Amino acid sequence: MKTRMRLDQYIPILLEKRRREQRIKDEIYETSDGITSPPGATPTEEIRIFNEYMEQANLLNVTNAAPEKRKPLMLKRFFKMKRNQQVIIYSRSGNEILQTLGKVSAIGRDFVMVTNLRERIWIPYHAIESANIPTGVPTFSNTHQNFIYDNNLKQKLLSNFGETVSKRDVLIQLFYEESLFTNLRSWKAIWMKIQTGQEKLHGKIHDADQEKLHISFFNKKTEMEIKNITSIHSIRFSSLIPILSRSVLQGLFK
Repeated sequence: MKTRMRLDQYIPILLEKRRREQRIKDEIYETSDGITSPPGATPTEEIRIFNEYMEQANLLNVTNAAPEKRKPLMLKRFFKMKRNQQVIIYSRSGNEILQTLGKVSAIGRDFVMVTNLRERIWIPYHAIESANIPTGVPTFSNTHQNFIYDNNLKQKLLSNFGETVSKRDVLIQLFYEESLFTNLRSWKAIWMKIQTGQEKLHGKIHDADQEKLHISFFNKKTEMEIKNITSIHSIRFSSLIPILSRSVLQGLFK
C-alpha cells in the first residue's frame, strides 16, 4: 500500500536530494550570456542532425496528407536550404520553358526572388517546373553576406522583437513569409518587366493586392491578375529607350 507524503514532508527530502546531486557544468552553454538553455542532453551536432531529419520527416508527412501543398512546400524548403547560393530555375511561360540562373535572395510564401549582376527576378511557385543547383558551382555561399553585424541583435530580438525586425528587410524575410503582392509593394520606384503566358508589359508598380498587380507606364495604367504572372524582372531605365521610341513612332503614324 502506497503511503502519501505531505508537502511539508516532501520539500525537505527534495532539497536534500538536490544537495547531493552531482553538479556538472556545461562549458559550451554556460557562457554567462543568460539567453538560452541547452536544447537537449546530446551534443550539438547530434541535435542539428536530428532537427534536420525531423523537419524533413514532418514535411513529407504534411505533403502526403495535403498533396495540393506539395509543390510550394517543397520549393520553399529547397530555396531556404540554398539561401544566398546559386540556383537554376526552370519555369513555364505559355508554351515556353525559361531558364533562370541567380542567387536566392528572398523566399516568400508563393514566390522566390533571385538576383544576378544585372537584375532581380521574381518567379511565382506556380510557374516553376523544377529547380536545381548549377553544375560546377560550389554549394556554399559568400561568407560576408550571411551575417548581420549587430553585437546586441540577440538581446534586441528577445526584448523588442517587433520593432527590431520591422526595421530590417533581411530580418523580415528571415522571420516572415511574405506573399508576392506584399513584397512587390516595397519596389514601387523600380522599373519592371512583367511577363505572363501571353504578353510582356513594362512599367512601375503602382499598387498590388491579393488578386491584381497595377502598373503604370508614364500616363498609361494597366492591371493584371497575379495568378497569370510567370516572372517579373527589374530593368534599368536605359533599356526602356527602344520601347519609348516604338511608342512614339506608333503614335506618329496613327
